[in-house]
Formats: sequence, C-alpha cells, structure tokens
Amino acid sequence: MFKFFTPSLTKFITFLLGIGLILELVSRVIVERLWFQEVGYVDIFAEQLSWQLGLWVIISGFSWWFLWGNLRQAERHKWHFIPQIPTKNKKRRKPLKQAKPQLIPESPSLGLFWLIVFTISLGCLMGFMLLYYSEVAYNVWTPDFTLPNITPPLPTPFFLDSVAEILSQLRNQLWKAGIMGGIIIVIFVNSQLYFKIISLTFSIIFGLVLSGNWTRILQYFYPTSFGEVDPQFSLDVGFYIFTLSFWRLVNFWLGGLFLVGFILVSLTYLLSANSLSQGKFPGFSRFQLRHLYILGSLLMSVIGLYHWLARYQLLYSTKGVVFGASYTDIHFLLPIYTIASVLAILISLWLLIKGITGWGRYAQIPLLKRSKLKKLPFSPLPFVIYITVIIISFLGQQTVQSFIVEPNELARETPYIERSIALTRNAFGLDKIQIKTLNAQGNLTANALNKNRLTINNIRLWDSRPLLQTNRQLQQLRLYYKFNDADIDRYGIPIENDAQLTIESDVKLPKIAKQQVLIAARELDYNEVPEQAKTWVNQHLVYTHGYGFTLSPVNRVAQGGLPFYFVQNIGTENNAGDLQTSSNAIRDNIPIDNPRIYFGESTDTYIMTNTEVKELDYPSGQDNVYNVYNGSGGIELKNWTRRLLFANYLKDWQMIFTRNFTPDTKLIFRRNINRRIRTLAPFLRFDRDPYLVTAEIKNKSEETSLYWIIDAYTTSNRYPYSEPGDRPFNYIRNSVKIVIDAYNGDVNFYIVDPSDPLIQTWRKIFPTLFKPLSEMPISLRVHIRYPKDLYNTQSERLLTYHMTDPQVFYNREDQWRIPQEIYGENQQPIEPYYLLMSLTSEAQEFILFSVYTPTSRNNLTAGLFARSDGDNYGKMLLLELPKQRVIYGPEQIEALINQDPVISQQISLWNRQGSRVIQGNLLVIPFFAEQSLLYVEPLYLEAEQNSLPTLARVIVAYENQIVMSETLDEALTSIFEPEKGDSSTIIRELDPEEQIIIPN
Repeated sequence: MFKFFTPSLTKFITFLLGIGLILELVSRVIVERLWFQEVGYVDIFAEQLSWQLGLWVIISGFSWWFLWGNLRQAERHKWHFIPQIPTKNKKRRKPLKQAKPQLIPESPSLGLFWLIVFTISLGCLMGFMLLYYSEVAYNVWTPDFTLPNITPPLPTPFFLDSVAEILSQLRNQLWKAGIMGGIIIVIFVNSQLYFKIISLTFSIIFGLVLSGNWTRILQYFYPTSFGEVDPQFSLDVGFYIFTLSFWRLVNFWLGGLFLVGFILVSLTYLLSANSLSQGKFPGFSRFQLRHLYILGSLLMSVIGLYHWLARYQLLYSTKGVVFGASYTDIHFLLPIYTIASVLAILISLWLLIKGITGWGRYAQIPLLKRSKLKKLPFSPLPFVIYITVIIISFLGQQTVQSFIVEPNELARETPYIERSIALTRNAFGLDKIQIKTLNAQGNLTANALNKNRLTINNIRLWDSRPLLQTNRQLQQLRLYYKFNDADIDRYGIPIENDAQLTIESDVKLPKIAKQQVLIAARELDYNEVPEQAKTWVNQHLVYTHGYGFTLSPVNRVAQGGLPFYFVQNIGTENNAGDLQTSSNAIRDNIPIDNPRIYFGESTDTYIMTNTEVKELDYPSGQDNVYNVYNGSGGIELKNWTRRLLFANYLKDWQMIFTRNFTPDTKLIFRRNINRRIRTLAPFLRFDRDPYLVTAEIKNKSEETSLYWIIDAYTTSNRYPYSEPGDRPFNYIRNSVKIVIDAYNGDVNFYIVDPSDPLIQTWRKIFPTLFKPLSEMPISLRVHIRYPKDLYNTQSERLLTYHMTDPQVFYNREDQWRIPQEIYGENQQPIEPYYLLMSLTSEAQEFILFSVYTPTSRNNLTAGLFARSDGDNYGKMLLLELPKQRVIYGPEQIEALINQDPVISQQISLWNRQGSRVIQGNLLVIPFFAEQSLLYVEPLYLEAEQNSLPTLARVIVAYENQIVMSETLDEALTSIFEPEKGDSSTIIRELDPEEQIIIPN
C-alpha cells in the first residue's frame, strides 16, 4: 500500500500543490489590487503588500538559512558510528592510541532510558512550540472584522506557561494531541527529513507572524516624538509606543528561532549513529559541544534582551496600588531585572567564547590559542547564579511589599500615584477638561424657558429603541428591508409655529433652526428574502440595495402617540420613486435624491450590476420597480480572465457559466462599510456606531445624497503609567473621521486631531490616505459629532481620575459611578445622550452629556459635556454640583416617581394584561444661565404582542414637584404657569422629609 507513494510521485504531488498555492496567492494579489484601485487607494495596497511580502521573505529566508545551516553543520559533526574510547596502558601509563579530539566524547554518555527521556522531552517541547506559534500566526492572519480593532495583539514569547495552556487544550482539541504524537513518531522514524520539514514550517510561521505585525514595524521606522518623557527612565513616550513594541517583536522571533535551532541540533546529535538501536549515546564530541555552546549563547543573549525589555515593562505593572511601576517594582524588581539581564549577557559571552575556542579558523587566533578557556570544563555555576536571581525575583517582591511597603504604603507609593494620575489623565485627554460649577438653585421661570425655547424644543422624547420598533412595523415595507439602527443627529429644519412643543411665548424664533432628529437607514437584508426566492440570480443580480431612510424629530408625536416623520415611506403622489416628506419645506431642506444604499452596515453580499437582469429598486404597491446601477463603484468584468480570477477569489463558479453578464457588467464586493474601512486602514480602531447623513455636496458629478460617517481612533496599550481599566488600550485619540458614499462606495479619511503623534506617524507612512478636515464638504462637516465610544471611555476613566490629590485618590474618598435608570422593567446604567442647548452663549450646540453620582450616595454630583460643533469640536466641560446640598440624582427621581401613589397607580392600570408601560430614558437638562436642573422622562405604552410603542405620558421633575402629563408642553405649563395647566395633568408635591427607597 505504502509503496504506491514513491519518491517520484511524492515530488510530483508536492510540485502540483506548490503550483496551486502560487496561483492562489497570485490571483488574490491581483484581485486585491483591482479592489484598491477601484476605491482609489492602489498606492496604499502597494505599500502594504511590499512591506508584508518583504518582511515575510526576509524573516522566513533568514530563519530558513539559520535553521538549515545549523542542521547541515550538525549533519557534518554528528556521530556516524559509535566511537571507540581510547584506553590507557596501566604499566606505561600513556595512551596506546591517539584519537582526534573531535572524535572523542567529552561529555557523559547516556543510557537508553535517559536517551529516550531527553528525546521525547525535546520532541514534546518542539511540538508545543509548533502548536503555539501556529496559533499565533493563525490569529494574526484571521482578524475578526466585527471588532472595533483588527490589529493583532503583540505576541508574547514562548514560556512554560504556554506549555501549561496548550496542555489544558489537549482534552477538548484532540487533533493537537495527534500533532504532538505525530512529531514524536517522525523524530524516531526519519528524523533528518522531518527536521528539515519542521525547519521550513517554523521559518514560514515566523515570517507570517512578523509580516502580520507590519504596522508595528512600520511605526518603528517612522516614529513621532510625543514631546513628553516618562518620569522613571526620562525617555520620550514615543519610545514606548513605537520602539519598545518593535524590540519585543524581535525578541519573540529570535527567542523562538534560537530555541528551535537548539532543539533540532540537540536531537540530531542525540539520535546519530543509531544510538536508539544501540541503546546508548556515547556523549557529545568537542565540535558538537561547541556547536551547542554557540546556540546556547544566542539563546541566552535573547533571554538577556528579554530581561532588559522587562525593565521598561514595569511601567505597565498591575501589582501595585495603581497602574504602572510602584515602589516594589522600582526599588526591587528593576535592579533584579538589570542584574538578570547582565548575567544572561555574560553567560552568553562565556558560552560564545567556549564555542569559538578551538572551532575551525578561530582556533588559530593567537589570543584564543593561548587562552586556557578551552581547557576549562563546562560549569553549571553561572546558570545556578542566574536561576537564583530569577527565584529571588519571584519570592522577594512579596517580602518587600509586605515588610517595607504595606506598613507605610501611602508615603511609599505617593510619587507613583502622582505619576499614574498625571499620565492616565493625559493619555485619555482628561487633563484638557474644563471645570465649571452649577449651583442648581432652581431659578427657572416661564420667561427663562421662553429664552431657552430651542433647548426645550429639542428635549428628546423618542429614543432609538421605540422608534426602531415602530419603523419595523410601519416602515420596512417588505421583509427584506431592515432598520439596523437609528442615529441621533441635527439638521436645519424650517420651524412650524403650530407644531412647537413649548409654552406660549412672544419670543421670535428663526425661520430655520437646528432640530435634533433620529435618522434610520432602510437597508436590504438578503437573509430575510423568502427561502424559495433565494437563488443565485436573486442574491447577486436582483436584490442589490436598500432604499431610503426615515427622519423623525425627537420631540414630536403624531396622531395616536406614534413618532412623527419628516421623511418616511417610498413613493409620493407626484413621483413614485421619491421618499415621502411631511411638507414642501422639508423637501426643500432635506436632500432625498437618489436614496439608494449599496453600501451599509447590514450589507454583506457581493453583487454584479449592469447585467441582463434588472435590479429590484423599491416596491410600489403590489408591484416592484426595477433599476440599473449607474454609479462609479465596482470593478469591470470585461474579459474571461477577470471572471476566472473573481470566481476563484469568491469561490463562486457560477460567475463563469452565467449568461447574464454584459460588456459593462461590474462586480461590487466588500460592501459592508465596517469591513471596507478595516481593509483600508487596519491600524485604526473604529467606532461601533456608524451613522447615516443626508447631505447635498456641491460640485459633485453624481447625484447622491446619503453618506456614512464613522469615527476612527488611534490607540495604544503602551502609554507608560496610564491605567486602561477594562479596555485593551491605555491611550486614545479621535483623530480621524471617515466618510463613505452609500451609493458609490467612495471612502475618504479626514484628520480631525493633527496634534496626535500616532496619526502623524501614519500620515508619514501613508501620505495619500489622509486629508485635512478642511477638505471635508461643509454640508458633511456640520454633521460630525463627538463619538459615544470615546465619551464612554473618558467618562469611565473620569470616575476615578477626577481625583488629583494622591491621598484622596489612595483612599478613594471621592469615587464616582454611573447612576442606574429603569428602562422598561430593567435597570441599566444611564447612557450618554445628545442635547441641543447653549453652554456659553446664545448659540445652540450639539452636546453629548451624562451625569455622575458618588459611590456611597445617590445624589447628583457632576455632569460631563462634550461639544461637537465648529471650532469647539472635541472640547469637554465638567459640570460640578455643590456637595453641601442634596441635589436629587436620577435614581432618586425615578424612586420618587415609582413610589408616588397616584403616578404608580396610573402606571399599574396601564400594565394590565396585553399591554405594558416602558419607562424611557431619564434626561437631566441643565440650564447654565438660570443655574437650574430639569428632569424629563417619557413613558411608552406597547402591546405585549406585535409591539408598536406609543408615547403615552411625559414626566417632568423640577425642584419639589413631579408632573405627569400627555405632552411636555402641558407638563412645563403646569409647573411654571399653573393657572394655564390642564386638568388631566397629575401634579405631585415632594415632601422634603419623605424617605426615598432606591430599588436594588
């Protein structure tokens, strides 16, 4: 049976597999180049490919040269037969026969038992390494495009804990145990052949790992100074972000390479001259020992580098009272790591000298020829000293911590607490937050509300969840349409005086004012197409795009308590293809031309356009309207070569046999906007919430109006002393805004924070990728907003790092928390929300806002504003409330609402069988000029089945009053103009002595 696989056949099969692999790689490169050319970034692709390919060739080539060369050297000096040990004549006391020194074993021999033990141990170690490095390479080259960041984590060197982790996986992943067993078997069967195969495998893996980390290597060659130094080593922060990561990567590679070489050479010598069948290994010869000495020297040099880099890693320690190097790290571990590094380098030099003494031409060097080093026996003493230092590092730090630090911890750790506070605040941009005080004195009046009419008119009564439920019931139109999300934005909307949600006033409003709205894209989700209609033609030629969007003001309610729509449906009386608008004024101010969505969040299929089959455009009554794509997106399938290339790339062979293609047919793939931008800029971290914008751009040839805006961040986990919390990074800047044309797929990257050193480095590397923010069209620039992901990150860090006094920080005397709110029937942390309000002038600003309470109390203590408009973009303001007075927090307000007998009775009546009340987001609205706070919470009513939420009531709390009314207007009137209040409004006076019970 096995004779069938002759050497010639094996070589032929290997040749065919090699040719197939090369063709696959070449076809993928060509297709990727065509895609990058289509989106206008072919130079970016060329640079990425050249670095990845160059790194793979250099690293794999050097690794192969090193391992192959050492295997050839071992082949030359291994035992080809069991040597005869020369004996001595006892009478003459001199050798009977002189043997060449290199043919005489100079180390103890090994019996069969120990020979098998060493062979299996080294084979297992090599198997563990192969599994570990293969998994690292796999993780590097199979990124998860659903994550905000697809840059692979920095790989860690192979240690004994890596062996323990792999052993724990063997139970559930038996194939790994099979690989381990197979490696041991082939070592015994045909060691030399498989040693060469293993050498080649490791070389390819090392090349893949380092080429997959091409972004870190590029950053090393194009660093940017931060202009800030760390307080311990006085090195620029850029060293830690750009240089340290590079040397850790080099350490990872060389450590694995030298260890594999040492194992392969050792096994070659141990298994030579049929030692297993002979039942004995005679010992290592002089040349064999010197070979192992040199490999051991290289391995110890890498260990020395590891310890030296570990000195800088102390700045990311998590063992002290704060993040970063603490007293024990600086006064104990830092000297220990320095000593261990020096010892490892000295051992490396000692082994190197022993290795080259008497080795070939080096033996003729006069200094070495006269040296007595070659006569000295190998001594384990240096290794004993080194291991002793390592053991002391493990045992001594707990002793120092317990007996020196803990008895006087605050005094010992104060300098390091100061470092962590300052650098964490800097890394997360907290040091730039301005602080302002609001006394919450309750100065609001009817006249004051009139002056703040635009703020009142933009208090959000609808949030995305009930709106999306309504959209899915009323606006999806067909099963295959999907509203993936609804996003908050602001648009210039004509003011209709009869539709304003405010108390009566003589204050004159502008004709067009910013209005806070919810916009939701109507995308096409092919997964919802009926099963019987899921054909290849429908998937790739017919169901190609979504159509339109809905636009709803956050404060207005339509008949029956449903959301009011500025833009909705598909089709009007005048034009069946237009979106329906609430008025001609809305049509004139909200662009709705060509609202086709070929690129979106839910889009995940590749399509062919301009074929013999027309595309479904939108439903019209019982029929469908069809269209042909005329945008600039897509790659032309103009010949059979391209059809073959793409058929192979997509593994879709129907592309070859279909007859529906024309000379103008285009292929559009990578239509999911998240995957699209991650392919172009894998080194950025992306916001999880892309949002749709409808805008008219002047001087643009294509008549498109829909664009996606995505925030991108530069991040690092290498900023010294900066505590990351639960996040995988400890430095972040919102440096880039990305705009994607929903019709053509064009992608543009705009820099919004040119002062960020990381984006400066990437701009050096890819000068054509990024554009200044000034080049973003004005109609899009007015829609940029402070991103929630960044805000949540900074807000979470501010809970602790608003405390800048070391003693207060150490004792956590003023720790904050994110308060909870009831949404529906569940408690959840209050999410930040957007407001349109005035901060420092009469101009309305689009602001992201949230509040804090102390950990030990539920009173409101502070609020954080992040600004989004014009020159104020990115500025933050911390609103502090007086601690000497009790100011109700959101949990206390909700408790007062839910334990009020009249309001709770009304809610209980609605919560009868078949329906339920949903308590919406509780909003805290600050008024700076009046030094006041207003609390607003909407109540929604929905059926338990076929949910269609309606706005049932609005609850307003101010000072000592809680009011529940049908509209916000009526609630405000009942508080500030009670003589004009509605009789149906429930007004409750708060008793200052009333005990507030906060539910758990």
